[in-house]
Amino acid sequence: MCGIIGYIGNKEALPILLSGLERMEYRGYDSAGLAIVNNRSLLVEKSVGRIEVLKQKTKNKNLYGNLGIGHTRWATHGDPSTVNAHPQFDASKKIALVHNGIIENYQSIRKMLEKEGIQFESETDTEALAKLIGFLYRGDLESAVEDALSQVDGAYGIAVIHSDEPDKIVAARMGSPLIVAKGTDENFVASDPAATLEFTRDVAFLNDGEMVVVKHNEIKFKKQRKMITKEFETLAYSLEEIERGGFDHFMLKEIYMQPQTLEETMRGRLMLKEGDVKLGGLRDVMEQLVKMKRAIFLGCGTAWHAGLLGEHLFEDLAGIPAETEYASEFRYRNPVIEDGTVAIAISQSGETADTLAAIREAKRKNALTIGIVNVVGSTIARETHAGTYLRTGPEIGVASTKAFTSQVLVCAMLAVKLGRLRGKLSHEEAFDLVNAMNELPSKVSEILELRDQIKAIAQRFSQARNFLYLGRGYQFPVALEGALKLKEISYILAEGYPAAEMKHGPIALIDENMPVVFLAPRDPLRSKLISNIEQVRARKGIVISVCNPNDQDIRSISNEVIEIPQTLPQLAPILSVIPLQLLAYEIAVQLGLNVDRPRNLAKSVTVE
Repeated sequence: MCGIIGYIGNKEALPILLSGLERMEYRGYDSAGLAIVNNRSLLVEKSVGRIEVLKQKTKNKNLYGNLGIGHTRWATHGDPSTVNAHPQFDASKKIALVHNGIIENYQSIRKMLEKEGIQFESETDTEALAKLIGFLYRGDLESAVEDALSQVDGAYGIAVIHSDEPDKIVAARMGSPLIVAKGTDENFVASDPAATLEFTRDVAFLNDGEMVVVKHNEIKFKKQRKMITKEFETLAYSLEEIERGGFDHFMLKEIYMQPQTLEETMRGRLMLKEGDVKLGGLRDVMEQLVKMKRAIFLGCGTAWHAGLLGEHLFEDLAGIPAETEYASEFRYRNPVIEDGTVAIAISQSGETADTLAAIREAKRKNALTIGIVNVVGSTIARETHAGTYLRTGPEIGVASTKAFTSQVLVCAMLAVKLGRLRGKLSHEEAFDLVNAMNELPSKVSEILELRDQIKAIAQRFSQARNFLYLGRGYQFPVALEGALKLKEISYILAEGYPAAEMKHGPIALIDENMPVVFLAPRDPLRSKLISNIEQVRARKGIVISVCNPNDQDIRSISNEVIEIPQTLPQLAPILSVIPLQLLAYEIAVQLGLNVDRPRNLAKSVTVE
């Protein structure tokens, strides 16, 4: 949720910390701060707002030192303020700590420490942990952190420094991502590899319950106070992939990347002549997948919408009963997991706290668990029995775009594979689907050429107070996703519905000021959708239709039409969502909003 960076080496820490914070600003951006050890003193600077504010405050200040930690915050406990910003400190002001996650028993820790005469300054749960470490400190930071964490309930990724121990960073993880990056005579700690990619691509991912002591020339991993060994891996993506590359926003860049990311998702996986799919990450569990009796898709937000489409695809193409659950609800129910149930977690980051907890619950009840994630080495990727990567590269924009289309594509590929193996899809049907997948990148490129038209529509409707998005069948989850995109970045109230449900409530909202976006590609439910459009027109609603070329029936009853290439109904969501992404983006730009940093949102939600 928030961003952590730590550095120890032979260079000045300040510019490295600021660079790392900038690269993680999409994870948390209501306040930021850093602490640097210099001559056995802590040099500290904090600010409210963007990292640029912190950069300005650090200019012309003597923040020199080769050891430091920094943090960019998304508030959970206490308002954004310099007092609540990280780092937080112990009572002596010699220990500085940055923290992602939530300490659930912080109030009891705080009360215990207050009885010992320790005073608190902030409203944060983090300060309770910092002061507990200081209270337990007996000259060895490593031991004090271990002792403190043994008394903590909740989730954390932390990095801790002590001004009297200027040769180390102590870091630990429980439920919140943390990596160690290895350089030459310098090392790093971070919550996201993006923070260190400028300096090194060699990283090790911490698992829950692990701790690391990082020095400039030594890295020591521990678990339950015992030494362990961990392997470093070299990240495949480059610095260029986490930069804007000439686009005004990361979100726009990522929308335009989708022809390439879809192609990468399919690379080496489509067997065009055979009408089949290869998914190497699932090879060892394919027999169990073929025999599955029920699939449960688990996700949050955009990933949940992808799961809804996965549900359609599994039932339609593979004949597998499927359902989609909000991971945040699934984890607190007593879900019935029968023999033959497969739980499929969808998460861009692979760190979504609710989805991870849901997978653990499914595993506890003996379900086979599958991960569909983007980030290599992420927790969900490691904790599921098997899985497949999206291969879309880093997604920086908070509002997910390229990850969503690749998530849907992976679900479609898996459904085709299972449909073939279960005898539900003929060679001809699978051949048509696989070859239609192969055409998707070029068709997305065609849609991206419509940006000027979509920008004009955005200009006309950017002042609307409400939007409705309606679709049927495969297009209903697209309606949900289109509405979510608009809400996330423009702050306009938008709702997605199955088109038939419009009559059961939302129709009361429709008047001459209400734009209604219809997902209307040619499919078996098109005639039903036309009837829904007529109902909106009868109430003077504004009809914006996404349809296929030369559809005069739709064009004649719409105020605005966005034409997208035709494909098979099962794959049409991957095309129909593209204009909705662009529409949301252009409306937010028209309103002068920060598209990449929507208020109150963060990229990876690692707290409940």
